[in-house]
Amino acid sequence: MIFEKIISKYYPSDDNLRRLLLHHSRQVAHRALEIVECHKEWGLDADFVEDAAMLHDVGIFLCDAPGIYCTGDAPYLMHGVLGASLLRSEMMRCADEQEYYRLERMARVCERHTGTGLTAENIRGMQLPLQKVDLLPETIEEQIICYADKFYSKSHPYRERTVESTAQSLRKFGEEGVCKFMDWARRFEGYNG
Repeated sequence: MIFEKIISKYYPSDDNLRRLLLHHSRQVAHRALEIVECHKEWGLDADFVEDAAMLHDVGIFLCDAPGIYCTGDAPYLMHGVLGASLLRSEMMRCADEQEYYRLERMARVCERHTGTGLTAENIRGMQLPLQKVDLLPETIEEQIICYADKFYSKSHPYRERTVESTAQSLRKFGEEGVCKFMDWARRFEGYNG
């Protein structure tokens, strides 16, 4: 698995941050892989989903979020694009063409998992410290990992949200994201509440 090598590089110490990252990422990967297993008809690459889920938050160490052991300088909102940048820097050192493209696909997961995705309009309107481009999960793998991530918080690592409580937590960012999340819940897990 590619994620083990990358996490070991950027999180070399067995400390609270590494343990939290691995715990959260395993939660997300587990749920995402359950969805992949339930939808074999989609022909998804489970190994890719696992790697991408394990790396979706790889950029958190660069952010200022002391409550979750992150002592970097960047606003936490930037962890996805920073993680994507890390993975793209790994691509430049990659000799294997398949691994190169796999890393790019994983970088896209990193930068597109915030909320249910961000549009350039959202970024401008909320004056977010991000490039004014659409950062929306497009592929089914990107959507599944984004969806699975919404159930788990690094601030409360042993709590799993329900579909309803997750939708409520997204409401502060607008109804569009809530509707997208609920569509995913129906599509991915057969939610009918």
